[in-house]
Amino acid sequence: MTMNLDITPEEQAFREEVRDFAQTHLPESVRRKILYGEKLEKHEYVDWQKHLYQKGWIAPAWPVEYGGTGWSLAKQRIFLHELALQCAPETIPFGISMVGPVLYTFGSQEQKEKYLPDILSSDTWWCQGFSEPNAGSDLASLRTRAEDKGDHYLLNGQKAWTTHGRFADKMFCLARTQETDRPQTGISFLLLDMDSPGVEVRPVQTIDEGYSICEVFFNDVQIPKENLVGEEGKGWTYAKFLLGHERAMIARVGRSRMQLQRAYRLATHTDASGERPIDNPLYRHRLSQIEARLRALELTELRVLSNYRPELGFDIADSAMLKIEGSEICQALTELLVDLAGHYGVIYAGRHEQAAIGETIVHGLMGDHLFNRVATIYGGSSEIQRNIIAKSRLN
Repeated sequence: MTMNLDITPEEQAFREEVRDFAQTHLPESVRRKILYGEKLEKHEYVDWQKHLYQKGWIAPAWPVEYGGTGWSLAKQRIFLHELALQCAPETIPFGISMVGPVLYTFGSQEQKEKYLPDILSSDTWWCQGFSEPNAGSDLASLRTRAEDKGDHYLLNGQKAWTTHGRFADKMFCLARTQETDRPQTGISFLLLDMDSPGVEVRPVQTIDEGYSICEVFFNDVQIPKENLVGEEGKGWTYAKFLLGHERAMIARVGRSRMQLQRAYRLATHTDASGERPIDNPLYRHRLSQIEARLRALELTELRVLSNYRPELGFDIADSAMLKIEGSEICQALTELLVDLAGHYGVIYAGRHEQAAIGETIVHGLMGDHLFNRVATIYGGSSEIQRNIIAKSRLN
């Protein structure tokens, strides 16, 4: 397949429209937090996402009949990349990019009518109940059980690494409803309210001194049968569809492009001794190597997105490739930024109470660097992604 990479005048005008929109509606305080790698409060995400919703831009990839834009692949890519360059927050993915596509593809008409509008308007926040203490990347070994009680399921078990779990209104959850010979079968995809009796959320402090993830415990939680998505026992199929969307989006090309621009600014900054890091051939090599990898990733992203099929989702091996390279570039960039910052880069007081220590241009670097150590783990570790590629391509 031949791809035309030229930007048309119409696409350039659209890029400028997106840029103007971000500059008009994005508060400077939020822009600075994104630039400096600090955490946003929930209301800051919601306020921004409501602006996108009111503009009709909240779900570019959704079908038009469910609230999508009908944009071409090129316009979707321009939109996401330009927002990243403007330091706009990434849309929280659990509703828009994950459970939303599962619901409009596999959910009942009642589920679509009940859940999709509030996902689009950000009136409902979702979290993901997949990983468990002994079932992370090896997700099929999960032990959380949903016992059939006639008109409802009785849920018992534990989930781990639940991002934004303490802020979420609802969870989409994988639970075992049957014992079968193959671990991938007998798993069902369920929806539950986070304020249901028997749900306990425990925030977990991470290495960046934040509390973005949680453990979630289920003790005899009743889930109505109408909260089963699709068919009982087919949850693994729906989860693979969802994970394809998640891993394809984790490439975060726009965010990395913004970070690379920041790295070039730091590299050309003259320090107290009158020297610039970019004059050091080692730093020039690291910068050029990351830029070359990022350009290759952009082309791969275009190819993967162009092969998307609504009824099948993203190709699982293609998504895995994007996830591996995108997360490794993300880590290489944060490590480079900390190194470029010199002694200022090692100062870290914690994201939630960080003071502007040293030059503001390096504010927040260590917190962002520490948090992104997880980039090669969440969404399926790099080792698991390589196994997926091998099984899919080499078999």
